[in-house]
Amino acid sequence: MNQPHTVTVKILDKDYQVACPEEQEAELVVSAKYLDKQMRSIRETGKVIGLERIAVMAALNISYELLQASEGGEGKLAIAPEPAPGAVDSLNRKLDDALYQLRQLEIG
Repeated sequence: MNQPHTVTVKILDKDYQVACPEEQEAELVVSAKYLDKQMRSIRETGKVIGLERIAVMAALNISYELLQASEGGEGKLAIAPEPAPGAVDSLNRKLDDALYQLRQLEIG
């Protein structure tokens, strides 16, 4: 059985140490680059501020892409359509509420 080794990936100019099997290192690096690209794209819109929110939005976008790809059976990632007007603001409010509740749980 192969022992995991540590791989350093850079996401939004921050280094993260991730343990992964050696034979999966290339996939991990590609995944980290894809995540970095998605997070940079979200950050550049200026509509989403804060690392946590950017990460959640990227996770939602990537999850959507994977669902679309699995439903289409094409085996490749689909490009997410532009959100409806006001959808980003609505998601930001929901994220604000969720982060506030999380912080309240951490404090209590």
